[in-house]
Amino acid sequence: MEILVTNDDGVLAEGITVLRRALEPLGKVWVVAPEREQSGASHALTLHRPLRVRRIEESVYSVDGTPTDCVMLACRGIPELKDATIDLVVSGINHGPNLSDDIGYSGTVAAAMEGRMLSRPSVAVSSAAFRPGAFAPAGEVARIVVERLIHNEPPPGVVLNVNVPDRPLDQMRGVRITKLGKREYVGEVHRKTDPRGRPYYWIGEGRGGYRPETGSDEEALLQGYVSITPIHLDLTEHKAFDLLEGWGFPTEGFR
Repeated sequence: MEILVTNDDGVLAEGITVLRRALEPLGKVWVVAPEREQSGASHALTLHRPLRVRRIEESVYSVDGTPTDCVMLACRGIPELKDATIDLVVSGINHGPNLSDDIGYSGTVAAAMEGRMLSRPSVAVSSAAFRPGAFAPAGEVARIVVERLIHNEPPPGVVLNVNVPDRPLDQMRGVRITKLGKREYVGEVHRKTDPRGRPYYWIGEGRGGYRPETGSDEEALLQGYVSITPIHLDLTEHKAFDLLEGWGFPTEGFR
């Protein structure tokens, strides 16, 4: 079993180190991760400049690019991995939750989605705290999830998004399979002036809270459960077909 581990917090982040160690009993673990933090990078792919790969230590590489770049290079580009066939992709452990609408911004989730697009079963793992008391419990949860994934065929096109409460393993209430919740998000854009008098802008993380709907990922975390949300690569809203077909678009050419 060849396992690729990546993240969006950077190759030296504590979360990825704990994840690597937690998964080592399950197979050969390769780490290919951004050289610096890429939080909020989403599914960005670097196309307009070359990428540099640096070997940190045996089986650990940094990339001066995005989490998506890392997965692409690990599966298709890095010569040192040419004899390895990556069987599974695990992204994390993220420093902070990836819940509800936030997954659209998440580099952690995007890396797992890229793995699934490349036909590898994939998992994204996040700690529910931005400054976790310890990553080890999340690492244990990740190992349990990956063990199940190894021995069970995942649904086609599905990524598992895992969020873990920041508490000891024996204080977690179990696992809930959840839907994505909703977040009341208010982004913040700060306009400043540089020393030359020119304006610049800084996008803040924003404020707002999650709405813990019944059956949602946020509700599970608040109740002390690990949340596992199956995310599908197919973003098509099939229920909207009939509605849009009723809008009268021409179906036999334009006249």
